[in-house]
Amino acid sequence: MANIFPSSLNQNTAQVAGPPPIQPAGVAPLPPKRTFPKGIIFGIVGFLVIVILFLVFRTIFTKVKSGEGNTIIWWGLWEDESTITPLIEQYQKRNPKVKISYVKQSPQDYRERLTSSLAKSSGPDIFRFHNTWVPMFKNELDYLPSSVISAGDYAKSFYTIASSDLTSGSGLVGIPLEYDGLSLFINEDMFSANGKTPPITWNDLRKTAIELTRKDDQGIITQAGVALGRTENVDHWPEILGVMMLQNGVSLSKPSGKLAEDALTFFTVFSSVDGVWDASLPPSTQAFAAGKLAMYIAPSWRAFEIKQQNPSLKFKTVPLPQLPKETANQPDVSYATYWAEGVWKRSKHKEAAWDFLKFISSKESLEKLYQNSAKTRLFGEPYPRVDMAELLISDPVLGAIVSQAKDAQTWFLQSRTFDGPTGINSLINKYFEDAVNAVNSGTSAKNALEPVTAGVSQVLSQYGLIK
Repeated sequence: MANIFPSSLNQNTAQVAGPPPIQPAGVAPLPPKRTFPKGIIFGIVGFLVIVILFLVFRTIFTKVKSGEGNTIIWWGLWEDESTITPLIEQYQKRNPKVKISYVKQSPQDYRERLTSSLAKSSGPDIFRFHNTWVPMFKNELDYLPSSVISAGDYAKSFYTIASSDLTSGSGLVGIPLEYDGLSLFINEDMFSANGKTPPITWNDLRKTAIELTRKDDQGIITQAGVALGRTENVDHWPEILGVMMLQNGVSLSKPSGKLAEDALTFFTVFSSVDGVWDASLPPSTQAFAAGKLAMYIAPSWRAFEIKQQNPSLKFKTVPLPQLPKETANQPDVSYATYWAEGVWKRSKHKEAAWDFLKFISSKESLEKLYQNSAKTRLFGEPYPRVDMAELLISDPVLGAIVSQAKDAQTWFLQSRTFDGPTGINSLINKYFEDAVNAVNSGTSAKNALEPVTAGVSQVLSQYGLIK
């Protein structure tokens, strides 16, 4: 780089001798300045730094050891702060050195925001995740310590599906505070007016749907028997198709062969053959709430929307239809879709976080949560515990779900999980959506499922579920 100083200043001026300083006559020379040796100054400063650092670290260590300053950040989704706060306050009274901050998140883009927050090491200590999300968060989820809840006690307390879904590697990674699954909603007035009883099998449902469908002179459906057969306006079609395949013995990780083809064909027949539902109708939840749909399959939380849209509608739920059984004691196959709480593996407050989740998942705490929620809506979250099933078995909406929870199954065919375009549910749903649409357009079920099998395999491999 060019020198920017004038050339005359580049010379070694230290070699130029100047005249000695002139001492005024009669004035005694000043004594030399006395200064501390530099070594002593540095020693004093260094000692002070060490003392300050010691005091700072001792304070931090004391707070951590005693639990002071343990603010646990908890990201939730559906419950309002007013519902959660009483339980938090109760826990904090028992554990005054632990603080808990509940933050209700928007479901929109939730999975991406959670992923980003954890990647930046700024994630919440506790966070809610869907039961199908474990493969996406397995590297961020802490294992539930056996000292908090042993695997045996966990299996005795919660539905079997929770132990299955919330296990990663060699340990449990979540505790559910609720359970939900599919059930059949029926319009009670339509059933009563036509002398119908709730269907037990899928063939019963198909027959009842045809009989309860009404059309005008132009063939336009004015009252639909059931919302099935399509993807664009059947809410929760992925779960419905999933349970049909599971009941038929299909391995959803390899959805090929006659069993898969038969299940796919049966799902589409309600629209393509029977004409009890078509693409011109509004979304199924909206149609049911408007009193234009006799039967509708969905999780329990859809009842909130239905009641809000039509407070006078008389409806209830019944257990999900089954295939004809070979033996009387053959269990029902229902379909679970629920959320659980996990603890971040890198949280500084893991021990306290797990202890809090043990507290809030107890029978007493869950009952209080339910009561708090029921103050502002139709009902609280269905209990995830086996030993609380009897409390809801007579409920007109939740009873059907609870009655089939013990034998529930599930898979990655899930709607409304907000896992984003790259999420495991969204990716897998798209393959099955294309297959349903293809069959409705005239393609054979066998040909429609060929790309599904390859696509599913690719997605499962991406998330380490198959080698």
